[in-house]
Amino acid sequence: MGSNKKRLASFAAIAAVTTMLLSACGGSTTASSTAAAGGSTAAFPTKGTGEVHLYNWTDYIDPEQLKAFTADTGIKVILDTFDSNETALAKLQSGATGYDVVFPSDYMVKQMIELNLLEKVSPATFPNGSKIKSNMMGVYWDANRDYSAPWMYGSTGIACNTKAEPKCSSIKSWKDWFTVGLPKMDSLKDQTEVVSAALRATGVAAADLCTTDKAKYAAALDLLKGFKPAVIDSDSGIERVIAGTSNVRMAWNGSTHRMKEKVPSVEYIYPSEGLNLWADNMVVPVGAPDLDNAKIFINWMMDPKNIAAESNFTGYDNGITGSDAFMSDSLKNDPAVVVPADKVALLSPTPACDQTARDLYTQVFTTWLGAQ
Repeated sequence: MGSNKKRLASFAAIAAVTTMLLSACGGSTTASSTAAAGGSTAAFPTKGTGEVHLYNWTDYIDPEQLKAFTADTGIKVILDTFDSNETALAKLQSGATGYDVVFPSDYMVKQMIELNLLEKVSPATFPNGSKIKSNMMGVYWDANRDYSAPWMYGSTGIACNTKAEPKCSSIKSWKDWFTVGLPKMDSLKDQTEVVSAALRATGVAAADLCTTDKAKYAAALDLLKGFKPAVIDSDSGIERVIAGTSNVRMAWNGSTHRMKEKVPSVEYIYPSEGLNLWADNMVVPVGAPDLDNAKIFINWMMDPKNIAAESNFTGYDNGITGSDAFMSDSLKNDPAVVVPADKVALLSPTPACDQTARDLYTQVFTTWLGAQ
């Protein structure tokens, strides 16, 4: 795996780092339809039998869409969930072979490819593969889309219910977030997000988030030692904010959008030190019990109308051209989803580090978590 600087350059090729977010709910460019060996669409199956087993993030797919998929294809959906990329990786590495489609983030797709955990199914050659936005082709984790199809993409910042906790409106940075000490604060249980935010807060630049300088990790851990949120969990954060049991949360922008639909006083904060831009994907693990059903599912989800319904449910934009015509106005007009011009420069790709840096991330995160 290359350095983080190389990763930034590669991710910039998606569209200058953040134009893919600025063009959220818009854009008309598509991937060219590549006819790779075995990629002919003429005999692509559209109907099936049996089941397709999904392994996805919690609350990250519309149950009604799964019913629609079954009605259209005859394939029953079985869904299991995970709370972090690392959890999904550990599951596959443990030998779990019961899943047909998994939904990892960009940097994790790259790791899974390097570990030979994914089938080369060439989603860009599927009937709907030509609808992949051009800024979602040539991506650093899967340049030719040999292993992955786009799902949702977004950023990780801070959700603040300004009515329930007015003091959270004073949070302008990750350093503020880690030191403000407000009640009813939640953190994601995600080592990449937590540790990279702490590194940013202690002065590490976005281009250096895969540093192997142990002193920088020691400084991040020192900051984290004083950070004791009420809840550390990637799941159920939307529900807690809506219920009022949480007022301030490290949050993905789409989950913040869903909070705002129920609690209009929720705002999305772009920390001044910068925040992570990420893209989730659909992949097929080696050993998938039904490869045809996996392909049918991925292709069905790349239909603009179907993926737009998922965007409307999840609160994120997606990588499929034409989907914006079916997306809600509330999504298109939310500054948490469509990045304001003065915030564009704050976004940079989630760090995709080598093993040495990943081990340091793990060490900092587990030490902090164990001290809670």
